[in-house]
Amino acid sequence: MSNQLIYVMGPSGVGKDSLLNWLRGQVRRLPVPPALHFARRTITRPQDNSNEDHEAVTLDAFTQLQQAGAFALHWEAHGLHYGVRTEEILGRNGWVMVNGSRAYVDRARVLFEGITVLHVSAPEAVVRARLTERQRETSTEVEARIQRSQSAGVALVPGDLHIVNAGTLEATARELCAMLQAHTGLRLIDSD
Repeated sequence: MSNQLIYVMGPSGVGKDSLLNWLRGQVRRLPVPPALHFARRTITRPQDNSNEDHEAVTLDAFTQLQQAGAFALHWEAHGLHYGVRTEEILGRNGWVMVNGSRAYVDRARVLFEGITVLHVSAPEAVVRARLTERQRETSTEVEARIQRSQSAGVALVPGDLHIVNAGTLEATARELCAMLQAHTGLRLIDSD
């Protein structure tokens, strides 16, 4: 299983959720869906405050799940707790994509030897504009996020993937599909 796990990471504002949502929609439209599963996360964030379809739980519920061993992966970032339930990863046929955290990638590599890390980045000006547009933080908080993202570089290893999300969503998403098709052998886009 480990060599079929794609761990997606990148700083806030680079468009990970948008790219993954585009890819999910693309996969659903294919006449023959590929063996690709998008792991659903459990987060201590209300459902209505996100563009991600996640399992929203309280901190107490999250802690109970964690203590019960429900998560294959779990981390804390930006005051929230994130987890990926074991059944979302293990026992799946084909490839699994997980929206992860840069701070947790080293632990994920230990737990799932041979995983592929997909690093999503974007130019600083693009990230600043996206963070400001979503209106979740003050301008001071936006600048703090940008400073953290610059100081939190993650070394990619051979076999990892990297994409720069600076153009239109569709153009970058199609580039990502081509990259993933080459890496996984899965057909993600119909020939036009």
